[in-house]
Amino acid sequence: MALTSRSDMMRDVADLVRTLDQRAPVETEEALDELVANLLGHMPAAQHAGVTLITTDGDIETLSATDDYPAALDGIQRHHREGPCLSAAWRHHMVRLDDISSEQRWPAYCREVEATTPIRSILAFEMFTGAGTTGALNFYAETANAFDDEAVEVGLTLATHAALAWHMVRRDEQFRSALASRDVIGQAKGMLMERFSIDAVRAFELLKRLSQTSNTPLAEIAQQVVSHR
Repeated sequence: MALTSRSDMMRDVADLVRTLDQRAPVETEEALDELVANLLGHMPAAQHAGVTLITTDGDIETLSATDDYPAALDGIQRHHREGPCLSAAWRHHMVRLDDISSEQRWPAYCREVEATTPIRSILAFEMFTGAGTTGALNFYAETANAFDDEAVEVGLTLATHAALAWHMVRRDEQFRSALASRDVIGQAKGMLMERFSIDAVRAFELLKRLSQTSNTPLAEIAQQVVSHR
C-alpha cells in the first residue's frame, strides 16, 4: 500500500471515529456493523470481516460481521475450542494464518474451515478487553497467503481505531442506560412515597432493602415497582 493511500486510509477511519463520537446516539450493533464494513474496505486482500467476543467462561459470540462467513467460523471455533481469533483475543496481540490447508496450529478448526468454507487466510487482532470479556477484529480472505507484512501493519492501525470507536459507542450506550435506570428509580421512589406517605430518603432505602434481600439489581426492583404499581 502506497504512503498516500495509507494516509488516506488512516484519515478515513479517523473521520469515522469522530463521526461516531459526534452524531446522535445509535444502537451499538448498528454502529459496530458500520465500523466493520468501513474497515473491510481498507484491507484490500480481504473479502470478509467480523468482530468476535470471548468471555472468560469460554462463550464465543459474533458481535458484528460483513456476511455469514465470520459467524460460521466463530461457530467452528466454539465447537472445537480453538482457532486464530481465540488466540488473538486471549494470548496474542495479532495472529496471522497464511494457508488453512498447511496450517499446523488449531488442526481441528482448520480441517473444518477448509472443508466447509472458501476461507484460506485469516488476520486476527486483539481489539479490546473488558471485565471478563475480550474481543478480536478479524479479516478473512478466500486465497492462501493473502496477507503480507504490510497488511499486518495496516490491520494493526485499523484495530487501534476500531477499539477507539468501540469504546466511544459503548460509553454512550452505558451513559444512556444509566440515565434510564435513574429515571425508573425516580418513578419508583415517587410511587412508594405516595403509597406509604414516606419521604424520598425512606423510599430509596426501601428500594435498596428490597434489592439486597432479593439479590436483584436496584434498577430491576424499581422497574418491577413501576410496572406492577
